[in-house]
Amino acid sequence: MPPPPPVGRILVVDDESSVRESVGYALEQEGFEVTLAADGEDAEGKLTDDHYDLLILDIMMPGKSGLDICREVRSQSPVPIILLTAKDAEVDKVVGLEVGADDYVTKPFSVRELLGRVRAQLRRRELDRSGADGAAIESGPVSIDLARHLVTVRGEPVNLTRSEFQVLRLLAENPGQVFSRKEIMEELWQTEFRGDVRACDVHISNLRQKVEHDPQNPELVLTVRRVGYRFAE
Repeated sequence: MPPPPPVGRILVVDDESSVRESVGYALEQEGFEVTLAADGEDAEGKLTDDHYDLLILDIMMPGKSGLDICREVRSQSPVPIILLTAKDAEVDKVVGLEVGADDYVTKPFSVRELLGRVRAQLRRRELDRSGADGAAIESGPVSIDLARHLVTVRGEPVNLTRSEFQVLRLLAENPGQVFSRKEIMEELWQTEFRGDVRACDVHISNLRQKVEHDPQNPELVLTVRRVGYRFAE
């Protein structure tokens, strides 16, 4: 018996009608409920009126960009966000992750690739919810409340994106254990990762900005040269 279709409401925002409609059609064929928006202003209105389980945002749009929307949404919600970026827009990818996006797909992309990214983000979100059983992780000065998705460092609350939370959770649950960049990204995806592992470095850098006294000389999230990262024992 085939698995049931995925359940989820997805907002797709892209000023190219061909991209917007092809992505929307593919998602609907997979069982998702899809809303399309032609630009940032259109997306703003739809975000005000509805709740979504995932957002797909094109970065380069006239007027309000995908980065602008991402920044605004992330200040209020942990909803997973996937950015659509131009092939050579490396700066945009980094900035997108810095303002809270969970992943990005580079244009031109295959619909199959995008569907894989969507499923991974929604799977990760469901695992987050099902795993939040009231337990907490205490590791050094870091306390992670899994049920409420709250983090405190040295007694002070820290506001993390969903991806930063998952990276910290993985490392703090296993102090001293070294994780490669690929392993960290696969934890975020909950599937085999074939993307650019440099995205991991951006997540780590952002995380350090929030949990370290001196991000340039980290004491909690440590680099293991040529291997990856570990949490201090």
